[in-house]
Amino acid sequence: MRIAVTGTQGQVVSALLERGPAAGVEIVAVGRPQLDLTDLASMRTVLAGIRPDAIVSAAAYTAVDKAESEEALAFAVNAAGPTAIAEVARELGIPIIHLSTDYVFPGDKQGVYVETDATGPVSVYGRSKLAGEIGVAAANPNHAILRTAWVYSPFGNNFVKTMLRLAETRDTLNVVADQHGAPTSALDIADAVIAIAKRLRDDPDPKLRGVFHLTGGGEATWADFAETIFAALRAKSGKSVSVGRITTTDYPTPAKRPANSRLSNEKLKQAYGIVLPDWKESTNVVLDRLL
Repeated sequence: MRIAVTGTQGQVVSALLERGPAAGVEIVAVGRPQLDLTDLASMRTVLAGIRPDAIVSAAAYTAVDKAESEEALAFAVNAAGPTAIAEVARELGIPIIHLSTDYVFPGDKQGVYVETDATGPVSVYGRSKLAGEIGVAAANPNHAILRTAWVYSPFGNNFVKTMLRLAETRDTLNVVADQHGAPTSALDIADAVIAIAKRLRDDPDPKLRGVFHLTGGGEATWADFAETIFAALRAKSGKSVSVGRITTTDYPTPAKRPANSRLSNEKLKQAYGIVLPDWKESTNVVLDRLL
């Protein structure tokens, strides 16, 4: 099986390139300058030339705070781009897997979010990603839209690597403790995406299409996440870092974050039988590599 993935530098793209061969899948990552998400003609030419069995729409504008002042660019990359890719996938007669985010929700629900809950993003980034979901679904019925959250990995820039870097020069770090979600390893996301792509290629069942949530098992706050990281650091190196638990209002940012990013993964489990490992287990897998 051959899967085309948009983007070349992202965490999920890097994880797919690593995980693909063991799963018997050829991953072809394409990005600028060959593939321009704002140029439909270039997408048609490049993607048709790859002759993929499925396309994964992973490239995204992810600078959440910067998006507040770059709304047009965020919508071009996160909404118009994936919509065009979905159109190309439809023309090629293949499925598209589109990666989305918890930011499509307002974050004010008391319990976990399910796929049918009303959306209501509170940031430009969230609105651009929701527009991408709507565009993809309209352009190609043969789609699986995967909402994930709090992504980390051995690759690129992410919370785990930031905490380890800051720990090199600090003994105490203040971390937000009133935002709740599920840290999700890009390695686990890649494994799930490959399994989903295979099913979409081989099985026309409508239950395999639509919007699904895909996050690590369990739940945490950012402070919980940091404490787990520093516990591993202490065990490996003896370096001790304490976490000061602060509120969101203590750490203001240009873009508002959802207070509740907890997503139910039950629909994905029922449709595909996929359940990601507990976030602590996957975090330790990544930390073993980074440390």
